Amino acid sequence: MRGRDPENGQYFDDTKRYIDACEALSEQDRYKIFEGNARRVYPRLDARLKAQGK
Repeated sequence: MRGRDPENGQYFDDTKRYIDACEALSEQDRYKIFEGNARRVYPRLDARLKAQGK
């Protein structure tokens, strides 16, 4: 749902802030969610990002 919460102005579908706020997740878990899994599933993307120094 693309819309803003009238109480705080945040977008309802901004899941990153929910993941960042979840105390049950470790930094390694967050890395996997935001980047690691995508690099594992898309090895050509990973290789291209590594070639760019990222």
